[in-house]
Amino acid sequence: MGFQDADITVQLISDGSVCAEALWDHVTMDDQELGFKAGDVIEVVDATNKEWWWGRVLDSEGWFPASFVRLRVNQDEPMDEYLAHLDVASEGGGASMGDPLGPGLPCKEQMRANVINEIMSTERDYIKHLKDICEGYIKQCRKRTDMFTEEQLRTIFGNIDELYRFQKKFLKALEKKFNKDHPHLSEIGSCFLEQQTNFQIYSEYCNNHPNACVQISKLMKIKKYVFFFEACRLLQKMIDISLDGFLLTPVQKICKYPLQLAELLKYTNPQHRDYKDVEAALNAMKNVARLINERKRRLENIDKIAQWQSSIEDWEGEDILSRSSDLIFSGDLTKISQPQAKGQQRMFFLFDHQLVFCKKDLLRRDMLYYKGRLDMDQMQVVDVEDGKDKDFNASVKNALKLCSPGGEEVHLLCAKKPEQKQRWLRAFADEREQVQHDLETGFTITDVQKKQAMLNASKSHPTGKPKAVTRPYYDFLLRQKHPNLPTSLPQQQVIMLAEPKRKTSNFWHNIGRLTPFKK
Repeated sequence: MGFQDADITVQLISDGSVCAEALWDHVTMDDQELGFKAGDVIEVVDATNKEWWWGRVLDSEGWFPASFVRLRVNQDEPMDEYLAHLDVASEGGGASMGDPLGPGLPCKEQMRANVINEIMSTERDYIKHLKDICEGYIKQCRKRTDMFTEEQLRTIFGNIDELYRFQKKFLKALEKKFNKDHPHLSEIGSCFLEQQTNFQIYSEYCNNHPNACVQISKLMKIKKYVFFFEACRLLQKMIDISLDGFLLTPVQKICKYPLQLAELLKYTNPQHRDYKDVEAALNAMKNVARLINERKRRLENIDKIAQWQSSIEDWEGEDILSRSSDLIFSGDLTKISQPQAKGQQRMFFLFDHQLVFCKKDLLRRDMLYYKGRLDMDQMQVVDVEDGKDKDFNASVKNALKLCSPGGEEVHLLCAKKPEQKQRWLRAFADEREQVQHDLETGFTITDVQKKQAMLNASKSHPTGKPKAVTRPYYDFLLRQKHPNLPTSLPQQQVIMLAEPKRKTSNFWHNIGRLTPFKK
């Protein structure tokens, strides 16, 4: 909702049931929070707290950040329009909403000043937060060589010291553009544009963050480390949040910039000197956040891919994670083999860099047997017209070929329907685009992450236990009825997840296609 008057909001909700429209996805980090997607309509039940509201979507209830929604009045009128009506009434001499916004400034300019002040305030808080981590934790940890190795510290804290140095420079640039006397005249859009490439250092931090969580989890099982980290926090006089909570903040901070810039653009007149820069900055930071979100999604997927591999019988060769980190598409195709041009029904899984194909068990349709893989870096995709194929001397329909550059290796694949063939052709094109994108952005998965994923998968499929291809267990926890506020209530803008809308992942849609094979 942004920076609208909280008293009016509470009054509106107390007058009756009020709905809000979600502006961004809210990814739930706790079973007491309410998850939703951008565009969802949320029934707001309780708005007495400034930061977190209690709401309901269908059968689910929970807390959610107030800044993620736009309140709607009388189910029809957006809150922005309602406030605009109040401004008009104010100009006409009626009851004024404008007084709390400041004398002498139009509502929109005052709102812009509020957003600018909020950006500057949260940026200063964030700098203090990074300083506390560097001086309160890292500095103390380096003194205890008996407890930490340099490798452990690199895993736990990543490149957070580099983030700290960058953010200090960024804040200085903001301060130069900040107009203290007239905040609404500040021109800060250029600061984001000038530093957009430097913000990409957050990718390294975000990629390492899962490793940090694993390492901290191991150490926190040992009492002396629990006491040590708590002593560091108290010595630095930091707020009462655990170390893993502090280390999550940079991940959330980079995702919050697009939200703040979107709010700033909303209250910036097109004639304002900063308008074009803010608009360009918003797009630039969306791209940065999108890149980081995509990498985060890919890292989350490697555990699922490892579990998938562990469920396949008779697996041969290197692990799928040795070269791949994302499932692009999957489905049934008929593989034509030479020299008899015999057709074999196979289940194909297209990952980045490789195509794996398996055979279904005749009796247990939920079991798959590994039959081979193709190196997509060495294959060209050829669309084949319906009719007789000269290479295989067979009549084909809805077919395509995978050929090595020299023609030594040729694979003929047939789909059941024309639309399925077209979907596969798009998938192969998507695979090549993703490989190129990963190359350009430098996306990689560390050996530590790969080994950990395979280790987790082996634990979930003990030796001798029957395997089956099933949708990995993701049982949603039952929500408690109206529990307390989230323990991660934002303090100094710490631990507040704020992500821009992300493209829906196709991973589970593709893996979910396996479910028809169950008896």
